[in-house]
Formats: sequence, C-alpha cells, structure tokens
Amino acid sequence: MSSSSSHATNPSGTSAFAGLSPVVLAVFLGFLAVSVPLGALSLEVGGNLGFGTIVVGSVIGLQSLATLLTRHQAGTLCDHRGPRRAVLIGLPLAASSGVAYVLSSVLPVDTAGKLAFMIAGRLVMGLGESLFLTGLMSLGIARLGADRTGRVMSWTGIAIYAALGLGAPLGLAAQAAYGFLGVGLVACLTPLLALAIIVRLPPTPAAGGTRVPFHRVLGLIWRPGLVLALAMVPFAVMAAFLPLHYAARGWSDAGIALFGFGAAYVLVRLVAPGLPDRFGATRVAIGSLSFELAGQVLLWLAPTPSTAALGAVLTGLGFSLVFPAMGVLATRSVPPDQRGRAVGNFIAFADIALGVTGPAVGLATQWGGIATAFLVGATATLAALLLLPSMKLGKTS
Repeated sequence: MSSSSSHATNPSGTSAFAGLSPVVLAVFLGFLAVSVPLGALSLEVGGNLGFGTIVVGSVIGLQSLATLLTRHQAGTLCDHRGPRRAVLIGLPLAASSGVAYVLSSVLPVDTAGKLAFMIAGRLVMGLGESLFLTGLMSLGIARLGADRTGRVMSWTGIAIYAALGLGAPLGLAAQAAYGFLGVGLVACLTPLLALAIIVRLPPTPAAGGTRVPFHRVLGLIWRPGLVLALAMVPFAVMAAFLPLHYAARGWSDAGIALFGFGAAYVLVRLVAPGLPDRFGATRVAIGSLSFELAGQVLLWLAPTPSTAALGAVLTGLGFSLVFPAMGVLATRSVPPDQRGRAVGNFIAFADIALGVTGPAVGLATQWGGIATAFLVGATATLAALLLLPSMKLGKTS
C-alpha cells in the first residue's frame, strides 16, 4: 500500500488531536462500563447472593471468554461494514449489560434468577466490548491514517487503563450508595455517552475485500500477537502478586510500587506515543522489553521495598509501548482490507494472556514462593525478546 493511500481516509484538514480525541474519549467511557462492575460483582455474587469463589470467578471470567471468541467476527464486521458500524452496535450492547444488572436488582426473582441476569450481562458485555473496542481502534486508524497506528494504539491504551483504574473504585462507591442497582445504572450510562460522541462522527469507508478465514489472519499476525501476550505476563503478575509479595516479605506500601508502575506507564504513553511510528516498531519493542525484563528481575531479587519499587517503575516504563509497537507490526502485516480483523485478533492475544497468567503463575508460586511470580514474568519477557528477530513484515498490498 502506498503512503498516499494510507492517508486516504484521514479527514482533510483534521489534526491528530481533533481526529483522535473523540475516539479516545469513547474508549474511556466504553471501558468504564467494563471495569465499573468488576469489584462490585464479586461482592454481590459472593457476599449478597452467597455463592462460592468458583462461581464468582466464573461469572467474572465469562466476559473475557465471550470477548475472545468474538474478536475475529468483530474485525470482519469492521472491514466489511466499516468500523463505525461495529461501534454503533457494540456500545448499545455494552449498555444493555447494565440493564441486565439493573433487572437483577429490581425484579422479584430468587438468587438463581439474579445470577442468571448477571451471567447474561457478562456475556452481552463480552460481545459489546469486542465490537466497540475493535471498532474504535480501527476507526482511529482510519481517521488518522495507517502511518500513525502507533499513536492510535498508545492513546487508546491510555484510555483503557485509565478506565480500568477509575472504574473499580467508582463501581464500589455506586454500590455503597445505591446497591448493585447503582452499578447497573453507571454501566448502562457510560456506553450511551460514548455512543453520543460516535454518532456525530462521519462514517469512514469499509475496507471491503473477501472474507478471510480466522487461521489466515492469525498466520500473519501471530508473532506480534505472541510478543504482546508474553509482555502482558508481567502486567498480570504485578496486579495479582505484588501486594502478596510485599506482605510475604513483611514490607508495607505495596501501593507505592503499583503507583510507580502506573505512573511510569502513563508517562511514557503521554510523552512518546509516536515512537513506534518514528523509529520503527521492532526497535522500540526491543528497548521496551529490555526495560521490562530488568524490572521483573529486580522484583524477583529485590532485597528491600525500595528496590522492588524501582523494579515496578522499570516494568511500567517497558510495558508501556509494547502494545502500540506490536500493534503497528500486526496491522502492517496484513492487507488494508484485513486491518480490522488484524486489530481484533491482535487484541485477543492480550485477552488470552490475562486469562491464563493468574492460574499458571499461582501454581508456580506454590512451588517456588511468591517471588517466583516475577521470575515467570522475566522469563516471559525474555522469550518475547528472543522472538522479535524472527519477525518479518508481510506485504501490505
């Protein structure tokens, strides 16, 4: 694909900020509906309804399963009907998950009935998130041009993690004030606000092209997807095991290390969102993964909490640009008419990593202690680094 054609869908006279800001805001609002119910669901299902931890974990995990299974179809819809169409379907579906939570609170049904509404809400949100996130990322690329894919990936990533960070406390506050009904109302409202933003944007043309089997797209993007999945392992390890590591060592203030990780992640995204586009995705990925590897080794061997906090900061610095760097490689490894499917399948690798890491690392820590979690993170990052030299861009035209 020629350089000129990569700009073909970029609105005339539209700056990067003007083109991307409504998309980023819509991602943030849409993902609030994903994150707001997370903490509240565990309290509602496990506390108020009295179900066990297996049921709690299954209900929460159903969304990720539904999302994973529909990523390719969401990308196909983006390519054939345009990314805006996928968003306009996905956001109302996401809002309907909040409706299911509201119904579980207000209808006179028994605990099994309430659980059924929550399960329905999780499944519908999984499909909705698959559609709106794949669509919004594809829409951002279409509005700015394929040569600024890294910038799109960076800023939408900030919106996702900001929503994940703010959503859980917001959901718990709504639950404390209004019960699970309040959680459902917030989860219903935020996607509708995102929808109000997107309906005002002009549609971008669909890439068209023939239907492509899942395995063919996967064959083109599996290497950057696998690098992303391996790089996600330290992130999942940090979230699940860093507080336990501090507690096992008798250290306090694990929150400082987690804040350092998050602050470093956001800082890099804010000051250098376009590095993969400017200096090359592979080069940026090598530097990023090197920082991430160093951070995980420091956490594994840390003799003091300050050393562990430094490891957390290095991990955040490194992890920050892996997603946009690999996203650039994934989207440029396929023809333009398969870009939506590439985005959907690429994100699915992150879904898999987040779903598998917790149980797998939990088993490892039973054998080697809590610090082993960071050894697993370091090993995964090293594997990602070793995989990079084997990657070659496929033809895009």
